[in-house]
Amino acid sequence: MMGLSSISTSALALLLVLAGSATADTCTQNRLHTTYPAPVAADGWSYRLIAHGLQRPRSILFDDSGALLVLESGKGVTRLTFNDSGGSCLGVKEHKTVVANTALNHGLQILNGSLLASTDNDVLSWRYDAGAGSVDTASQQVLVTNMTNSGHKTRTLLVTSRSQLLVSRGSAGNADPAAVEKTTGHCHIRAFTPSSTTADFASGGETVGWGLRNSVGIAEHPDGGIWSVENSVDNLSRQGTDIHKDNPGEELNYHGNVTNLRGANHGYPLCYALWGKDGFPNLGSLSVGDQFAVEAAEGVNVSPPTDAQCNTDYAAPALAFQAHTAPLDIVFDKNGSNAYITFHGSWNRESPVGYAVSRVAFANGRPVEGQASTQAVTDILRNADISGCPSKCFRPVGLAWDSAGRLWFSSDSTGEIFVLAHGGDAFAGDGGDSGAGATRASLAAIVGAVAASWLLTRI
Repeated sequence: MMGLSSISTSALALLLVLAGSATADTCTQNRLHTTYPAPVAADGWSYRLIAHGLQRPRSILFDDSGALLVLESGKGVTRLTFNDSGGSCLGVKEHKTVVANTALNHGLQILNGSLLASTDNDVLSWRYDAGAGSVDTASQQVLVTNMTNSGHKTRTLLVTSRSQLLVSRGSAGNADPAAVEKTTGHCHIRAFTPSSTTADFASGGETVGWGLRNSVGIAEHPDGGIWSVENSVDNLSRQGTDIHKDNPGEELNYHGNVTNLRGANHGYPLCYALWGKDGFPNLGSLSVGDQFAVEAAEGVNVSPPTDAQCNTDYAAPALAFQAHTAPLDIVFDKNGSNAYITFHGSWNRESPVGYAVSRVAFANGRPVEGQASTQAVTDILRNADISGCPSKCFRPVGLAWDSAGRLWFSSDSTGEIFVLAHGGDAFAGDGGDSGAGATRASLAAIVGAVAASWLLTRI
């Protein structure tokens, strides 16, 4: 066997070249980097920071020309086009305002050639020219109205495969007494068929689901199933015991098929999903994902149900997630084998949780893990150190797929847009900004160690 001392000078030179190429960032489209510790991608994924300096970017989507539309909260709708070298190697080519409207705050969709966006009270639409990247301002129309309430002000929009417009309205405050009555329209997801007549949110359209505290993320599975992710309450007590650290869980809820919506009541503000069992008062036979009651929800003057009634009279979540992780969007991949979810992160907890883009495995249109699982979520991009959150990390919000199968997301707190590419070495060339980059760094370390050992034998 040849010893290290026998390696030729030319072989050493080759090793050093390999080491350099293993760490070099070959993408010349942009050199943006985060101002906080670089995020960490899962194996087989690479990522890149594509744009920064935006004003609280929330929902994002691609138009028919391949441009990215971004809802900047308190500013309007922005359109980005890119120089694209494949994988996660892209850079912004053009950045322009499509709609200037400071009342817009979250929702964004395209339906039948019209751009739709939401304020806290209205869903607005404009005729949109994707080729020119412009709207006809004279065509502005109010599609849905009467959604203003205190507390949660975002109004998520989703256009289904049947051209229905789904609109989600959250609670007025932490626990919303008005949500007990279906006719108020509080804490509903409703489906509309847009027309020239403005629809009233509470009385118009069809109920997709209600008793949903704040279902910010809504998605349609390729099989037509409608799913949402719910942000549950803060500061909850049960039988005189503070349980807020790990309860109630956030929720993944199923609302039936786009052709047959369930319209079910999911329990809020009377019933909540169990996540943490340790120290939970009167646990009984409750398991993770089961619904439980509290004796007096904040401001709700209604006799509470029993735990048993919560689990028979209301729709239970398909999955529960760690309390306070704040899921804000959900999208499915092309074949429906994974749901991707943005976890915006906690504020109401001693130690931070969330702050990641994650996936939940699906099979046959349902989560692979059962309702009682605490292992359903796998991070694909996470902050390297969440102890600095929420000020020194990304906080993901909106998700969108592009035509190349890359997953994009917005970070509202940092004003950033990222792209995630799946495919391992096919998406290499991102320096420290990728899972593949970590592999290249490891190669560099190995090559460097070999070279160092050879040098030592020559001294």
